[in-house]
Amino acid sequence: MIVLEKISKKIPTRTLFDEVCASFKSGERYGLTGPNGAGKSTLMKIIMGIEEPTSGQVVLPEKVGFLKQNIEEFSDCKVIDVVVMGNTKLWEVLEERDRLYEQEMTDEIGMRLGDIEETIAEEDGYSAESDAEILLEGMGIDSEFYEKKMNQLPTDQQFKVLLCQSLFGNPDALLLDEPTNHLDLKSIRWLEEFLHNYKGTLIVISHDRHFLNAVATAIADIDYDTIITYPGNYDDMIGMKTSAYSRQVEEVKAKEKKIAQLKEFVAKFSAGSRASQVQSRKKEIEKLQPEELKKSNVQRPYIRFVPTDVKPGQRIFDVKNISKAYDHPVIKDFTFEVLRGDKIAVIGNNGQGKSTLLKLLVGEVEPDSGSVEIGHNVDIAYFSQDHKDILEKYGDMNLVDYLKTQKQGLYDQEIRSALGKMLFGGDDAFKLVKNLSGGESARLILASFMIRQPNVLVLDEPNNHLDLEAVSALAWGLNEFKGTVIFAAHDQDLVSKSAKKLIAFENGTPQFFNGTLEEYFAKQNS
Repeated sequence: MIVLEKISKKIPTRTLFDEVCASFKSGERYGLTGPNGAGKSTLMKIIMGIEEPTSGQVVLPEKVGFLKQNIEEFSDCKVIDVVVMGNTKLWEVLEERDRLYEQEMTDEIGMRLGDIEETIAEEDGYSAESDAEILLEGMGIDSEFYEKKMNQLPTDQQFKVLLCQSLFGNPDALLLDEPTNHLDLKSIRWLEEFLHNYKGTLIVISHDRHFLNAVATAIADIDYDTIITYPGNYDDMIGMKTSAYSRQVEEVKAKEKKIAQLKEFVAKFSAGSRASQVQSRKKEIEKLQPEELKKSNVQRPYIRFVPTDVKPGQRIFDVKNISKAYDHPVIKDFTFEVLRGDKIAVIGNNGQGKSTLLKLLVGEVEPDSGSVEIGHNVDIAYFSQDHKDILEKYGDMNLVDYLKTQKQGLYDQEIRSALGKMLFGGDDAFKLVKNLSGGESARLILASFMIRQPNVLVLDEPNNHLDLEAVSALAWGLNEFKGTVIFAAHDQDLVSKSAKKLIAFENGTPQFFNGTLEEYFAKQNS
């Protein structure tokens, strides 16, 4: 069990938590939710002792697995060793044993080695390497890498190794911050199954709605400067939270109606003979004064892409035998076509060529061979995975002025409406582009697409910086869009709800699949 005792955390701009008391029970799997900036990662660091709270304390079990992000620290370590390091107690005695065997044997060293062997047995150290290999295999890391140093692996594979490290050694509690970020869909499904069988206390942060719904038995939601725990998965929590808020609104309305009636009575009879009744009504008014209704953190942008009346031809992209290599082949002799109205998701491991394929379609890079033909009247809006081009070119503009550059002849009312739909209300519309967070810049780009009205959207990991409700809004927007969409994503919920066809990178080779993600998985398992 993990217990938070009156945890407060204040930062220069605001209070994240105010004397939060919460307990996370063994055997439960908690999704830790809240919008970007709510303090989810900060709370995770406070629990692990990486960051100090302003006040309060945390009670932890003896053995806690934690997903680290500092791959540089392990760059010269062997992959298999990095995983075993997840059991700190075991790793420390293994290192001590190696050091003692290098020394001249004495009675004292012999006795200490006996104690060490006993600890290794208690910690299942004799099966440590085989246990680590099971985790690495589940993450899709080939056995040829197990004895190699971390810096010899691609970056996304190194993060997978750190995830295996956090899972290793049967920890009593497990804290995972965005564990699916560097995983392909196959690895995500393996992780879901692993966590279903995990018996300790799990706290996980994820922007993948499908993953949270599949894994969580409870949701710990950061709202109103505290943590409110709901039974069930994320969708269950949203239902309960929305219902509770609606009840509060109705209660406030009922009180306000009653107060209005009482005030009318007081005004009517205050000068008459019914003084005692008037006083009674005044006291009742004081008791009925409703508390200020706190604003919930559940905010969903309204994303709707409407293409212009200019209709493109039937064939949007005609791709013939394209190949592209950098230091190694990425795409080889790939042929496919994108038709008007297609909704295509590009899936697969990081580093296999998803972003390259999208860049080839929009002309950001040229193929080494083959051709990409763009159809008649095709108007493309491209969402790149890296937003730095916008930040560098338009950084000193405010959001209103930036959107004015995206389409001529816009009225301020149209711009403010688009910004409001993407949760940039009031003075937020005049923030400078360079000061936006990752999630804010993503929402700004999507707002520009709503204004531009393209008939083709090419999106590279558009969900990366969006919170759960924004990803859901994006899925709805893509599904309702009457134009053509091709997008790369790891988010199962987004792919399931938005794509009718897939381009799947399997073992370095893209394959076109005419069907949904569920149909693709069914074929894989058949």
